Amino acid sequence: MTDQTLSPSHAGPGAGVPVDGLRASVGRNFAATVAELKDLVAIPGIAWDAFDPAALDRSAAAVADLVRGLGLEDVQVLRVNKDDGTPGGPAVVARKRARPGHPTVVLYAHHDVQPPGDPALWETEPFTAVEKGGRLFGRGAADDKAGIMAHIGAMRAVQEVLGADFGLGVTLFIEGEEEAGSPTFRTFLQTHRELLAGDVIVVADSANWKVGVPALTTSLRGLADGTVEVRVLDHAVHSGMFGGPILDAPTLLARLIATFHDDAGSVAIEGLATGEHAVLDYPEAAFRADAAVVDGATLAGTGSITSRLWDKPALSIIGMDIPSVAMSSNTLLPAARAKVSLRLAPGQDPQAAMAALAAHVHKHAPFGARVTFTPGEAGQPFATDTRAPAARTALWALGESWGVPAVESGMGGSIPFIADLNEVFPSAQILVTGVEDPDSRAHSANESLHLGDFEKAITAEALLLAAMNRPAAG
Repeated sequence: MTDQTLSPSHAGPGAGVPVDGLRASVGRNFAATVAELKDLVAIPGIAWDAFDPAALDRSAAAVADLVRGLGLEDVQVLRVNKDDGTPGGPAVVARKRARPGHPTVVLYAHHDVQPPGDPALWETEPFTAVEKGGRLFGRGAADDKAGIMAHIGAMRAVQEVLGADFGLGVTLFIEGEEEAGSPTFRTFLQTHRELLAGDVIVVADSANWKVGVPALTTSLRGLADGTVEVRVLDHAVHSGMFGGPILDAPTLLARLIATFHDDAGSVAIEGLATGEHAVLDYPEAAFRADAAVVDGATLAGTGSITSRLWDKPALSIIGMDIPSVAMSSNTLLPAARAKVSLRLAPGQDPQAAMAALAAHVHKHAPFGARVTFTPGEAGQPFATDTRAPAARTALWALGESWGVPAVESGMGGSIPFIADLNEVFPSAQILVTGVEDPDSRAHSANESLHLGDFEKAITAEALLLAAMNRPAAG
């Protein structure tokens, strides 16, 4: 390594890293990296049963071809079966073995994407990547095909600049069913435990603080969800003949839903963990703009906005089974259902939260209606130790690439499979990074990627890999 450009203030995690050479290499190849990302966006690989699995296979094949271009060993497209015996999504796995004494890093991303939704809401074609205003629009442009290309772009830069000095072990693990809930993830990890083992796991599926300010995601909320059904009649009856003494099921469901929050809008379910640890300031005006809150709507909950987002539970009704207005009739509906999604504070046991949610539903059954609760998915919260060497190195790399200090950011969302990584590889440190920003609109219409920050994200990962390219301590 001949391009040592570190100032004394950067001694430590980045000592000896050829910063300028890596930054220049990423820049030289960036146009080609974006072109390859556009090609990936054009493949509508969706892991949901309602969509053509052939597109998902094409997506995996395209990723495998890109990975083969890195010269990694044993590039494979692998899958395991779901519980019902049907095949899971195709994952791409490849590795560069570590030189003796060097650590191994696993680079995770996913190539499957969310369905496009209503095409009328898109300003561009969902599966045609379009550059506009410094951003790249298209389904998967940010979540998470940019994560794939961040890994590939970083590897190219490190290989080009370090050459034969690159002794770090690297395993690429590009999953193919994350947006469908990773149904075979745990089985996949257990089946291929030896192939996927590493000292550090970089999960490129999160977001930065805002455009121009990078972040290492240091906490994630967990998840407990389920379906609530309220039944008051054995069958529908005429609303004029029987209405009055009987409240219909949607009305009773609404009364039950209203008990989930107190008057301030905080979750009112007994037994849930809560905290007030976040120190980053998120001005209300900025939050309202980022979340597209309508004028006049009051924000819910108490405490700082970041604590409400990261350290406290949040409950949403994400679906309801009742007739639409167009299909309505003058009947008292006998039953109504709602899907409840409960985000959990770090430190909360998901099964305990599920039990608390079920107990609340039964305790608050309105007017003696028959209430049932069917548990759904449960996911562990996540927190990382930012004092650990890999985390310190990642924070250095992010700050060096962007030119501003990286923030330690929580995230209100959940990545349930991280709990599986923790349990199957308990000695590995997990680093959650990403390329998204508050304007990326992942999962929504007009998803987009900020191209300037994308280049910086590639550079940051190249710096991280170069900094870890040294024999393991001890």
